[in-house]
Amino acid sequence: MKYMSTVNNDKLIKVTFNKANGDKITAEGKKGDSLLDVIINNNLDFDGYGACEGTLTCSTCHVILDSKDYDALPDKPSDEELDMLDLAYNLTDTSRLGCQIILEEKLDGLEVQVPATVNDARYN
Repeated sequence: MKYMSTVNNDKLIKVTFNKANGDKITAEGKKGDSLLDVIINNNLDFDGYGACEGTLTCSTCHVILDSKDYDALPDKPSDEELDMLDLAYNLTDTSRLGCQIILEEKLDGLEVQVPATVNDARYN
């Protein structure tokens, strides 16, 4: 007889989302999850966030990182991501799309700013 463990030994990675109204929401995700996955999997209420479900056709999952965290991300933004970011509100030099930030252990404790408004690039 073969037994399979249902225990997931993956370390959870904490992310704090700092909303424009001052609220801080901390949630956890698994290695390989995107920031968008963290919001969806934890049923967080971010109005309009991730409208295209991570298909890089909107900019509603726009987040702003501090310079240190931005530079520590393993992947730089693709041309497609940069095109969508050009349409985001409150764009900064350290803006990224949450659907493109993939969690790994070194990102445990990551804090991101969530702009007050979203712009759904699909309707521009």
